[in-house]
Amino acid sequence: MLGPPGFAPEFLNQGIEPMPVTRMNHAVLYVRDATRTAAFYREMLDFRVVMEMAGGSAIFLQAPASTNDHDLGLFTVGEGVAASGAGRTTVGLYHIAWEVDTLDELERIQDLLAERGALVGATDHGTTKALYAHDPDGLEFEVSWLVPARLITADSQGRMAPLDIAAEKARYGGATRGGVGVSVPAWGSERRRRRAAGAGGLSGGGPPPRGPPGTSPG
Repeated sequence: MLGPPGFAPEFLNQGIEPMPVTRMNHAVLYVRDATRTAAFYREMLDFRVVMEMAGGSAIFLQAPASTNDHDLGLFTVGEGVAASGAGRTTVGLYHIAWEVDTLDELERIQDLLAERGALVGATDHGTTKALYAHDPDGLEFEVSWLVPARLITADSQGRMAPLDIAAEKARYGGATRGGVGVSVPAWGSERRRRRAAGAGGLSGGGPPPRGPPGTSPG
């Protein structure tokens, strides 16, 4: 039987597709000291505390432009625990990625992370310009700017090189708003919205032809 308990297969027979997962909502980390880690995210990424449990045992933070209840939860486990061995001696999470709107903002955060000694890498992935950093417990996170779909070209895909933010600002503009989900054209989001509203699919011949991942339909 397709789907989890309670899933109704007749749903598919009616020509209505189930709504997919739309995005990740939040992440939760075990850290040695939630108060210390929360201060780091507040200083580096301008996160704000939305809820704190007594004694700093758990703290929940929201990103500056987020509409989520919270984006990051931190749970204190104490100073005596070992560092994460993920990727070296154990399986586990590699990193969480946070997205910024402009290359100007990415550059500002790069400077802050470097000044703090937290920056560990900066990579040009073609359609994604990414910084990599460690929090106070050595847990890695990414801060990235996504090239808008309309600006993606063949030479900006499938590449990996050291990130030169000054060069990227000269190419795209420091204040250019980044893309959201660059591999999903805007019509895909509209299609899902219309399905949710009961439109039952697209009219007018459907979406434009799909190009390679990361390309814009128009």
